[in-house]
Amino acid sequence: MESKIKVLNEKIALAQLGGGQARIDKHHASKKLTARERVMYLLDEGSFEEIGMLVTHRTTDFGMEKDLIYGDGVVTGYGTINGRLVYVFAQDFTVFGGSLSETHAEKICKVMDMALKVGAPMIGLNDSGGARIQEGVRSLGGYADIFYRNVQSSGVIPQISAIMGPCAGGAVYSPAMTDFTMMVENNSYMFVTGPNVVKTVTNEEVTSEALGGAVTHASKSGVAHLTAPNGVALLNSIKNLLSYLPQNNKETTPKVPYVLGDEVRMELATIIPDSANKPYDMHEVIRGIIDADSFYEIHKEYAENIIVGFARLGGRSIGIVANNPMFLAGCLDVKSSIKAARFVRFCDSFNIPLLVLEDVPGFLPGTDQEWNGIIVHGAKLLYAFSEATVPRVTVITRKAYGGAYDVMNSKHIGADMNFAWPTAEIAVMGAKGASEIIFKKEISEAEDHEAKLLEKEAEYAELFANPYTAAQRGFIDEVILPEDTRRKLLKAFSMLEGKTVHRPDRKHGNIPL
Repeated sequence: MESKIKVLNEKIALAQLGGGQARIDKHHASKKLTARERVMYLLDEGSFEEIGMLVTHRTTDFGMEKDLIYGDGVVTGYGTINGRLVYVFAQDFTVFGGSLSETHAEKICKVMDMALKVGAPMIGLNDSGGARIQEGVRSLGGYADIFYRNVQSSGVIPQISAIMGPCAGGAVYSPAMTDFTMMVENNSYMFVTGPNVVKTVTNEEVTSEALGGAVTHASKSGVAHLTAPNGVALLNSIKNLLSYLPQNNKETTPKVPYVLGDEVRMELATIIPDSANKPYDMHEVIRGIIDADSFYEIHKEYAENIIVGFARLGGRSIGIVANNPMFLAGCLDVKSSIKAARFVRFCDSFNIPLLVLEDVPGFLPGTDQEWNGIIVHGAKLLYAFSEATVPRVTVITRKAYGGAYDVMNSKHIGADMNFAWPTAEIAVMGAKGASEIIFKKEISEAEDHEAKLLEKEAEYAELFANPYTAAQRGFIDEVILPEDTRRKLLKAFSMLEGKTVHRPDRKHGNIPL
């Protein structure tokens, strides 16, 4: 028996060494943790149970049968984060560059299947050179097996991808289909085709970092939802993110203990400037409403004219969608519509109530927007709100103009409670533009065109640039003082906890993609 135990221990030791000490040292020299170190840091101490530690590849071509390494380049298993069950895989770059083989893919698929059966989050730590070319179509088939499981798990369990090294070619599509993609700054990249191929095909010279680094994907493409300066910080971000999410689509989010007190927030009373054309930072409004230091922003560097993220209100997780007048005056455009629609659909999938903070002058005009499909992309956000069945509450802080008023979770598309501050302006368009159309003849005939325009502008504003016409129609449930916003929202979301919605029987809707 002792000899058999000795053999087992030797195999375990070899598996834990991955590609060998020399490769581990090289990995550490690049300021990276190994796959196993990442898993151990991410999960609660002592909770990790590994699956498939002794798996090896089956390839005999190109002399590969002489190079068998236990684990075959990926660490898979389950454990807990803050006591909650999660499943995880971590690609090991010290083993064949983390390349995906048939058995490597099978290990990942096994834990993905388990996560879906049990109903627990799936976390992927990606660090791979791509498909193992010695296996040809078998490795490509392995990618497709993973992609299929990503789709089956979508909207059922949270899926999080951390890009902690290279991720290229077919490997990028699995993270793209998960709920959140995170990247390490200056130490990870994603692209379908690398710099060498780009140069050959288009004659462009570009570095890996500029083509598909963390900053590029966080600010330009929107592929990365979050970035971190190093791997440890990224793993901490995953832990934090999970604290806002439920285990699966059948559960609600964890509630942090909270005792109601004085919920009036006087700082909200002075945020809106006297001039309707002066910007302010919507982050200040968010901070004045939510539980202290609880905002976890998503897509912070991308489409900054809209803010999305998670927060806690009375200890309960909510999703926030807010126009930001500091950027593009808070207009909706192609990127912001896509960003917000994706976030709304995620929250609805996982029973996270939605709070919308609205200050929107409309959709961004221009040929660039029209030619890039603002119509269909704006419709995505409209569709996302309209199909959402979670509790939905809107607060209009200032402007709510035109079609953007409808899109931003208006009563007409199913919002449960709609509040407005006294500073709200709910109209088809701004007073100046409306006056120029409605009173065009009077203005043109006046001796002093400018004075007449100002007169008519004031007349229109008196009639429509306020929340009271909408309130009279019931489109606004209540006009509230800014300082009472938190108190009103605590009561509204508490009242809506038992909300149920019955939808028409259908396979699925056809969102305008």
